[in-house]
Amino acid sequence: MDRKLVDWNRVDWVLLDMDGTLLDLAYDNYFWRDYVPQAYASANGLSVEAARATLEPHFTGLQHTLPWYCTDHWSRLTGLSMLELKREIREQIRALDGTEDFLKALRATGKQVWLATNAHRDSWSLKLEQTGLAHYFDHIVCSHDFGAPKEAPEFWSGLLAQHPFERERALFVDDSLPVLRAARAFGIGQILAIAHPDSSQPPRTITEFAAVNRLPELLPLT
Repeated sequence: MDRKLVDWNRVDWVLLDMDGTLLDLAYDNYFWRDYVPQAYASANGLSVEAARATLEPHFTGLQHTLPWYCTDHWSRLTGLSMLELKREIREQIRALDGTEDFLKALRATGKQVWLATNAHRDSWSLKLEQTGLAHYFDHIVCSHDFGAPKEAPEFWSGLLAQHPFERERALFVDDSLPVLRAARAFGIGQILAIAHPDSSQPPRTITEFAAVNRLPELLPLT
């Protein structure tokens, strides 16, 4: 792999996404595509196919907006507790291979390490509790803190106002292309995409941004 994907000499802040960057997106994809429709079907006396047909317009219509990432919104809409459903299959929450090794090496460099996620607080709290990764981060911020998803410029301006940093000396890593585009537009110095966020799916081909399949491919951090 080309080590020049990241110029670590120009990085003082590392902003990392959670789902699909640090954690295996297979959990979330299974939860929303299968587990929630099954639970909704059971609660409403529907077939799973009918439940999916009912929920799908809501899922697609809100994609990349703040409500899409809000467990409270989906709990109100479905009448189900999203947090309880997430807890029922929490054993499926796992870090992508090599994530903790990467975080240990990153902490050893003395750089600021921030988690920047769209996940609602009850969701990211559960996932960090399950994986034990919370102590690696100097700050944990989520889009709900700023009233806008990472896809929106308001997230980035809110983040900078609350936690000042030099954007040109920051590295941001995410698996979402719309989010990466927003970070680029905001002027984040270096942008890196994750091409293989879901272990149950094949890697994606990404040409718009520098990309790695998994974060450990960046080791050693020199």
